[in-house]
Amino acid sequence: MPFLCVVLGRKLSILSSDKQYWELSKMSMADEPLYPIAVLIEELKNDDIQLRLNSIRRLSTIARALGEERTRRELIPFLSENNDDDDEVLLAMAEELGVFIPYVGGVEHASVLLPPLETLCTVEETCVRDKAVESLCRIGSQMRESDLVEYFIPLVKRLAAGEWFTARVSACGLFHIAYPSAPETSKTELRSIYSQLCQDDMPMVRRSAASNLGKFAATVEYTHLKADVMSIFEDLTQDDQDSVRLLAVEGCAALGKLLEPQDCVAHILPVIVNFSQDKSWRVRYMVANQLYELCEAVGPEPTRSELVPAYVRLLRDNEAEVRIAAAGKVTKFCRILNPDLAIQHILPCVKELSSDSSQHVRSALASVIMGMAPVLGKEATIEQLLPIFLSLLKDEFPDVRLNIISKLDQVNQVIGIDLLSQSLLPAIVELAEDRHWRVRLAIIEYIPLLASQLGVGFFDDKLGALCMQWLQDKVHSIREAAANNLKRLAEDFGPEWAMQHIIPQVLEMSNNPHYLYRMTILRAISLLAPVMGPEITCSNLLPVVVTASKDRVPNIKFNVAKVLESIFPIVDQSVVEKTIRPCLVELSEDPDVDVRFFSNQALQAIDHVMMSS
Repeated sequence: MPFLCVVLGRKLSILSSDKQYWELSKMSMADEPLYPIAVLIEELKNDDIQLRLNSIRRLSTIARALGEERTRRELIPFLSENNDDDDEVLLAMAEELGVFIPYVGGVEHASVLLPPLETLCTVEETCVRDKAVESLCRIGSQMRESDLVEYFIPLVKRLAAGEWFTARVSACGLFHIAYPSAPETSKTELRSIYSQLCQDDMPMVRRSAASNLGKFAATVEYTHLKADVMSIFEDLTQDDQDSVRLLAVEGCAALGKLLEPQDCVAHILPVIVNFSQDKSWRVRYMVANQLYELCEAVGPEPTRSELVPAYVRLLRDNEAEVRIAAAGKVTKFCRILNPDLAIQHILPCVKELSSDSSQHVRSALASVIMGMAPVLGKEATIEQLLPIFLSLLKDEFPDVRLNIISKLDQVNQVIGIDLLSQSLLPAIVELAEDRHWRVRLAIIEYIPLLASQLGVGFFDDKLGALCMQWLQDKVHSIREAAANNLKRLAEDFGPEWAMQHIIPQVLEMSNNPHYLYRMTILRAISLLAPVMGPEITCSNLLPVVVTASKDRVPNIKFNVAKVLESIFPIVDQSVVEKTIRPCLVELSEDPDVDVRFFSNQALQAIDHVMMSS
């Protein structure tokens, strides 16, 4: 019945039918250490969800205040009976209880945490149940074997026999914790119960059983694995729900690693071959993702005779989603095969996929195809893969081109820079002017790597002009990347090269009529100055910056202040006092408020460094 209790002069309305809490509330008036749990009770009955949530997240603090014994005797029973109907609060409770063993007195008292989590395993919200199962697994893995037998295994049995499907769904995730410590008779019973869950009337229960089968199987003795677990697995593979069958596909890889090769060939291989032709595309999609993992489990001969044809079917599947999954694994699959087998069976499919009607298939292929070059070797790469690379580099879909560009270094390692430059560089130069700015950005970010591979001479002839051209791109991100690119090139090729090939052209652009491009040059100077050193900075770069301080555009002038702030640590103090400080003092009197702000900020930075030195 509802009742009122007074805690330190405050009236708390608490809904409870348990006499324990009535006694607790009366005692709290005289016994101050009980105050935390009384406040917890109040806050958990509050209408404000945030208050209830904060209270749950402070459970560890409350437990420390109560002490281990009172936490076991008062706090945990209260949480077991707390029937908050808000999923967010229940989720937080499930998470907190998972790390609560130290607050109840250690592993010898861990069993007191099971009742509230058992209740949470039966709620309707999936994320709450999942978190409760996760916490139970964490607690169960720390419990003593005798406590597992006395408390944990009965809990699993109760959930597995639950009337509502949610309890049975949760039970499936706990068997791998309960089984290793169970007596022989209980092990037989647990295997039988799991088998029943795999044949449950509710598809949700069968899905949970299928997804947890691999973890459970890893704890089962090998003789029972071959007999009982494989029987369970075969039932799941023939389920009429495709959502159950696709989870059984995941079990194929897990079980394949547990079985001996001959048993894997006998039990798993026929299933996976059938799944590759399943009527549901979702099942075939899962097979395409998992197939390469089975190759090692079954050995080379079954892979050649059974799995390669299955994979070829998936690469040519009617559904684009299946082809995407299969194309994304083509390099991993080829690494398992010998090169001749890959060239004979997989490469023809790769050629077909490079002109697939779905841009997403082509994109998935482009993201991995470069990795095939080391697998196939130089000759096959030149003859077979290079034409496919060129085709994908000219694809109309930007993501396809991006995926090829980002992996060019893998091809370079195989075919060498001369052939790469002859065959692919014209396409790269063409992409440098692509109408999609993200493609141009990807090319810029790849340029330093390409430059280091090509060498200085080749770079100057073919790519140098492009790097300067990007400084005047219409998109700010491209101009910013181009400035960073110049810095990286100067670092790679050295200040002398930069002085000959970068600095003169950069300084020439400082008089561009468009203020945005003049700002880009200032940005490039601030990045290049630390690489070029104090001498070149003082003689070549600083005069351009000082000249820009007279610009009529305020944005240029406050960027001048920023540049001067960044380069003054590089130069001598005499240069700071004769050139940089006077320039900043003049800018600090500018009519524009932003120019004054950044110039004063730069002056303060200079003063701070001078004082500290």
